[in-house]
Amino acid sequence: MDAAYATPVTPHPHAPTVEQLATWVLPLDPAVVAAVRAGVSRQLCAWGLEEAVFTTELLVSELVTNAICHGAAPITLRLVRGRVLICEVSDGGCGSPRPRRVRGCDEGGRGLFLVAQLCQSWGVRHTSTGKTVWTEQPLP
Repeated sequence: MDAAYATPVTPHPHAPTVEQLATWVLPLDPAVVAAVRAGVSRQLCAWGLEEAVFTTELLVSELVTNAICHGAAPITLRLVRGRVLICEVSDGGCGSPRPRRVRGCDEGGRGLFLVAQLCQSWGVRHTSTGKTVWTEQPLP
């Protein structure tokens, strides 16, 4: 990922090992989404999870776009490889993301519906500094 778009973060001392965790701090800029997808693809390939690339890129793209459009800085993306693949997008906003009903002619509004269809489970965790939207996918 281009250094202009992401700043690596040092993991918590009790967090998963470096081999199991990837974290990026992202600007509040829609132009970052393509670079984020590329970075996620590289990370998953480095972990030997090539089969998860397509779905994870879609999930990350939707969650990061929502954070940029509806959340607040700072935005952080984390991938955690454990018994499942966890994707977390945190932002400084306080809203509660939820899928909404859209009409056939609406151009947007389907992101969380897609997220719900593509992952095993997803949810929102609120903190004192904002929220984290997370997804879980089974490992290939």
